[in-house]
Amino acid sequence: MNGFPLSGALDDRARDIMAGRLAPVRPRDAATVAVVRPAVPSGLEVYLIRRKVSMAFAAGAYVFPGGSVDRRDVEQPVAFHGPSPEEWAGLLGTDASTARGLVCAAVRETFEESGVLLAGPGGDGVVADTTGEDWEADRLALVGKTLSFAAFLARRGLVLRSDLLRPWAHWITPEVEALRFDTRFFVAALPPGQRTRDVGGEADLVTWVRPADALARGAAGEMRLMTPTRRTLSELAEHDDVAAVLAAPREIAPILPAAVEVDGDIWIVERP
Repeated sequence: MNGFPLSGALDDRARDIMAGRLAPVRPRDAATVAVVRPAVPSGLEVYLIRRKVSMAFAAGAYVFPGGSVDRRDVEQPVAFHGPSPEEWAGLLGTDASTARGLVCAAVRETFEESGVLLAGPGGDGVVADTTGEDWEADRLALVGKTLSFAAFLARRGLVLRSDLLRPWAHWITPEVEALRFDTRFFVAALPPGQRTRDVGGEADLVTWVRPADALARGAAGEMRLMTPTRRTLSELAEHDDVAAVLAAPREIAPILPAAVEVDGDIWIVERP
């Protein structure tokens, strides 16, 4: 069986939900981005952050940059270069307003958690460097929610480069969890000239790693990898380079792992 058994309080919660005694929590819209770059001498690497053990969700796990949609991502207009919110709605299987929020969250959270910014003064370039003190002040303001993403871009005269994102997957946290996310996964190449950096916050470690190596370390118990992360790394490992990843055809369908009872035990089973 492709899944894992539950125990303790989560097992009890699952039984209550399956019996109708407890209603599932509604998942929050969220976005995450697998940022990739060429490896030396060949292949590709992906950027991972390790979430602090104090975090309520995915504590201690290695994940891609990402997070929840801010209501301002949905409500405030942002200039896109590339696919429009309406076009993204078709790609992501949602409405234009939600799609705008997801794409904005993907770019905003990537900047907040890695320093990588998929934006530029127009459609023919991206910001070359985001490591200065003024950029850091803006990043911290975004993290603290004292600055909206739309206001940040407008003040700097930037447009969101939606053409640099590719839709990859759609995962929904199992209904038995108390904290749930409806997450669209994207991939993007590290823009020329930009560098990732350890920006702290929710992470206590960051790393660039070949997808196959991350999977091997996960299997050896050296990296905690959640199911969506592990599946994405496995899919990335099938490609020879960054260009192949960005060109890969993808069919985006929601994946909602389900709770099932097997011989008296409750399992979470991975299935669309």
